[in-house]
Amino acid sequence: MSSPRSAVPTAAAVPSPSAPVTGGSATSPTAPTVAELMDFVRSTARDEALIASLPLDPEGRTWIRLDGPGGSEAWLIGWPPGTGTGWHDHADSFGAFTTAAGALKEHSLAVRLPTDGWKTLELTDGVDRSRELATGQGRAFGQNHVHEVLNESEVAHAVSVHAYYPPLPRIRRFSRTGAVLRLEQTERPEDWQ
Repeated sequence: MSSPRSAVPTAAAVPSPSAPVTGGSATSPTAPTVAELMDFVRSTARDEALIASLPLDPEGRTWIRLDGPGGSEAWLIGWPPGTGTGWHDHADSFGAFTTAAGALKEHSLAVRLPTDGWKTLELTDGVDRSRELATGQGRAFGQNHVHEVLNESEVAHAVSVHAYYPPLPRIRRFSRTGAVLRLEQTERPEDWQ
């Protein structure tokens, strides 16, 4: 995440059952599954009072941190018209997100990137994916999922709910020029909390 224009330090808990993760780097026996994260973001996106509590800023994204299931990290995010994340991944975390209001577009790469030790990669043809996520639509993703999320509307805010497990240890930010993906920066939790 990039720095918000405004943020409200509020928490909301939405109960969800937990079950062990069957793969990945999670070590907790109560870690949520990807399906549980998806259930959480969908049910939270239907909470009209919570969605309405998010302050929306016309100049930049806003967010509220939420309590996710099984110790996961969750966020309610407001997207002004024309804003986006830029290319990034969530390192060793898997997750899910759902659009709660408006519409978002996700561009992603169908490729597994090396975890560390590189600065520039040349992507092969056919790795680009795009999807529209209207209100109520979402997606789950695995570790090291590289994507960018955009609100392409020129007039309407969008709102989304995101959950990650394990809680985000880092976010890697990338730039892209044609087929060349370049690692630009690695952010740690203290950079966005």
